[in-house]
Amino acid sequence: MKKNFFIIGAGCFGSTLAHLIATKCNEKVTVVEKRDHIGGNCYSFLDPKTGICCHKYGSHIFHTSSKEVYNFISQFVELNHYRHFVMTRSNGDVYSMPINLRTINKFFKKNFRPHEAKIFLNNKISESHIDKPRNLEEQAVSLIGKDLYHAFIRGYTKKQWQRDPKDLPSFIIRRLPFRCDYNTDYFNDFYQGIPVGGYTKLFEGLLNHKNIEIKLNTDFKDIKDNISSEDIVIYTGPIDEYFNYCYGKLEWRTLDFQWEILNEQDYQGCACMNEADEDIPYTRTHEFKHFHPECTDIMESENTIICREYSKEFKDGDTPYYPVNNNKNNEILEKYKEKASSLKNVFFGGRLGTYQYLDMDKSILQALNFFKQNMKGFM
Repeated sequence: MKKNFFIIGAGCFGSTLAHLIATKCNEKVTVVEKRDHIGGNCYSFLDPKTGICCHKYGSHIFHTSSKEVYNFISQFVELNHYRHFVMTRSNGDVYSMPINLRTINKFFKKNFRPHEAKIFLNNKISESHIDKPRNLEEQAVSLIGKDLYHAFIRGYTKKQWQRDPKDLPSFIIRRLPFRCDYNTDYFNDFYQGIPVGGYTKLFEGLLNHKNIEIKLNTDFKDIKDNISSEDIVIYTGPIDEYFNYCYGKLEWRTLDFQWEILNEQDYQGCACMNEADEDIPYTRTHEFKHFHPECTDIMESENTIICREYSKEFKDGDTPYYPVNNNKNNEILEKYKEKASSLKNVFFGGRLGTYQYLDMDKSILQALNFFKQNMKGFM
């Protein structure tokens, strides 16, 4: 009996896998997407008034050190030469992030050389006398010292989680990188950039195949009764939703965005400006024209689009962004994973399907590896 393939969700994982099954296995694939567009949270669009390419669900910057992932996406799009650097406004001044020698010297009003900055910061860290951090605040102070923590981490974190950092578990911050040189690149990955033409062009390339049928504005719940037990289902929606929340709901953080078109050429001089001060209600401002420096006519135009980002608690109907990986949710997740392992011909993947935060390259790599491991069963 011939198997039918149903992929639920047209984000990074689902679209990559749909392409591989359609092209490598020559099988028919139905991609079911609840939204009215492909691309998941990476979806980009051209603003009709300004011509600026915007990211609907907040800024996405492609970066990877995986040559395999880079070569894979290069079949469909060309990356521009954008390099991500982030500025942070704190107490009336603007600093570059991650913390680097420029940040350190400006903040402390010093002129350190690299080895001097290392000694200075290590002394600041040792002043905290924290051997076993009990919460996020203590963890951060043990990594960068009190002064830098209060200037750049405390207010931003409190807005991001809507909780005092003293009430958050220490594992949320595994590390806080700082550089004792003048490298202001946010990412260290070898391959970086934004797809020329936007992210949607990448997903169009992945899904434009005679073996792939796309059903937009379609909920999995509305079609699952038409799927036989012999069909293959690859589910990239929330894993708890698939099981009707039988063990409870997994918690997420979500975001709100406030968009504005401005009649000026350049609002903030960079793509992303973080707001570290607690009295500024939003966490950062995106200015999308900076992502495409190759579009010189857009860069020089007298319009720009900004988007202010607000973090908030997730409620039903919101878009899930960040999993809350505390002990409670991890225990619930293990129960769902065990239940999922007992299913025949149903697989879970992607950010929502595995309840983990995944950068774009990690989600694509997850799909590439999944296909390698299961390819024989698909052919």
